[in-house]
Amino acid sequence: MTTRKPEARGKDSGARHDAAEALAVEALTFLAAEPERLGGFLAVTGIGPEAIRAAAQEPRFLAGVLEHITGDERLLLDFAADAQIKPAAVMRAAAELGGGVWERDVP
Repeated sequence: MTTRKPEARGKDSGARHDAAEALAVEALTFLAAEPERLGGFLAVTGIGPEAIRAAAQEPRFLAGVLEHITGDERLLLDFAADAQIKPAAVMRAAAELGGGVWERDVP
């Protein structure tokens, strides 16, 4: 039995990941700009306002920000318009940070 070595991230993969993280930071800024949006995010995540900085250091936090945005169509459309990008770009960034897009097991 052979053990597969993990694939090294190429330049393109690293650049995509960095761009996805940058978009997630922009999404967090978008959420924080409106108390109602930020309050909704904090309520869903259970993070207190005083703990955002510490939570942001966790590897999955930025993925969670994009998952929150993409989980609400109105929020997704508003953020995409604010960032002047297509909603699909936000979905791709969420998939990049979240480890990929879920695919159905059964045809």
